[in-house]
Amino acid sequence: MEAQVLAVLHSANGPATAGWVQEHLDGDLAYTTVITILSRLYAKKAVTRSREGRSYTWTSASDEAGLAALRMRRVLDGERDRDAVLAHFISALSPGDEERLRALLARAATPDDPDGLDDPAEPGDSGDSGDPGNSPDTEGR
Repeated sequence: MEAQVLAVLHSANGPATAGWVQEHLDGDLAYTTVITILSRLYAKKAVTRSREGRSYTWTSASDEAGLAALRMRRVLDGERDRDAVLAHFISALSPGDEERLRALLARAATPDDPDGLDDPAEPGDSGDSGDPGNSPDTEGR
């Protein structure tokens, strides 16, 4: 349900009320259920809210991928041995996902481009975009 609420909020042209979200969801959810879901998403920092009179308007701060990342982070934060958890996580990845993770970490570590948003084909670049999906080793995985 959280993913559906996020998708509806993401489709809004700006902040939306809980009533608007309820109207745009598939299914017959009670208003109180929508408020509960929005409140849980707010606690997870997946949505933001602003006071409008006696109620709130809500804005998506994250998409489904961001929500999944928040869940993964919460699980990691709840473990005592982070190194062991991360090591087991990495060892369970497929080769393609491991390569994607390595590429993302390499891009995040680039001091000139902390978000990995600059054009990858810069002077002196070998032409490899760093996108594992374009790597001959991953064969489109």
